[in-house]
Amino acid sequence: MTAVPRRGAVTVTGLGMITPAGVGREATWAGVLRGRSTAATDPELKGCPVDFSCRIPAMTPEQGRIGGGRAWRMGRFTQLAVLAAREAVADAGLAPASWDGARVAVVIGSGLAGAAHLETQTLRHHQGGPDLVSPSLVPMLIPNMAAGEVSADLGAHGPSLATETACASGATALAVARDLLLSGSCDIAVAGGAEAAVTPVVTTGFARMGALSGRADAPELASRPFAADRDGFVIAEGAAVLVLERTRDAAARGRRGYALLAGAGLTSDAHHPTAPAPGGEYAEAALRTALAQAGLSPADVDHVNAHGTSTPLNDSTEAALIARVLPHGPSVTAPKGVLGHSLGAAGAVEAALTALTIRDSRVAPVANLTADGLSGAGHAVDCVTGAVREQRVGAAVSHSFGFGGHNVVLVLTAP
Repeated sequence: MTAVPRRGAVTVTGLGMITPAGVGREATWAGVLRGRSTAATDPELKGCPVDFSCRIPAMTPEQGRIGGGRAWRMGRFTQLAVLAAREAVADAGLAPASWDGARVAVVIGSGLAGAAHLETQTLRHHQGGPDLVSPSLVPMLIPNMAAGEVSADLGAHGPSLATETACASGATALAVARDLLLSGSCDIAVAGGAEAAVTPVVTTGFARMGALSGRADAPELASRPFAADRDGFVIAEGAAVLVLERTRDAAARGRRGYALLAGAGLTSDAHHPTAPAPGGEYAEAALRTALAQAGLSPADVDHVNAHGTSTPLNDSTEAALIARVLPHGPSVTAPKGVLGHSLGAAGAVEAALTALTIRDSRVAPVANLTADGLSGAGHAVDCVTGAVREQRVGAAVSHSFGFGGHNVVLVLTAP
């Protein structure tokens, strides 16, 4: 592989999260550390081939308040992005009222964006005609609107972009934001992913293609990354937004941050719409590129935050990648066991969790996985099971893989 020059690092100075484990960064982190699945029977999926999901807990009016009479025009994925961005910016100690908005970029990824609203409005049109269709359908639907509304909410006038790489969308947003910072296109980047597509039609579509677990009798046991008896993922919703700054700029204002986003590797399998390429050659290329950008060797990796969907083929392909490139056995976790699969938001959520792992020197266990059950991965990987593992993590990688053959690997290191 051609050598990749080191391009510099940026610092993660703020985190915001809304997930099925909790509303807010620390609530989500506490839930993930508990290692118990959030999956449950979902009344909105009654009658579907799979009727369970991972939903965000009810938010208080204060937590969910958009304000200014604006929420009515936003899709749920956009609302989640705005709320997560507000938490991240406040956590970074930044004040939008006083920053130079022209130097602030926003990059938000989503896989299915406003699919939920298209579904409900299509039904209304079918049942009652065009007069019942909301005039806000289009802004609720289009995938760039999360970035647009976050920009408006924060007064950010720099580049505003939406990434769409399926289940890698949130991770792609972070890689793009890093590029914007290192190119000098902005001084602050607010980046992440948001998804709210747990609907009857979308869920049925995933079920029909065989991607979802069918454990309706015990949904809390359904998401089991790397387990021998895994049978599919659990669909989920969520959002995570990170504030990124060039490391020297963060240091100049006294911010050490959670972690450095030291490298990013992006490749394409160019193989199949939904299946990973046999052998994982291009996922490996993404991993090696990210490490090269960070100035690290594979042996430097202490921890892997795996994509870990709980699907038979994806987990075995990923386990083989880890065993082949990182044979020294770094610890491995897979948050989808707790959170389910939030599709386009997952890569951002998992990058944020990786930053918290570095901050706290604690690796969360993989839900529903025991040491005896690891044989199903097909390769020897050191998955953390049962309880939190206390471990100092100097360098970690976070994997994200999406339909269409998108591979994104992020390298995060201790600040």
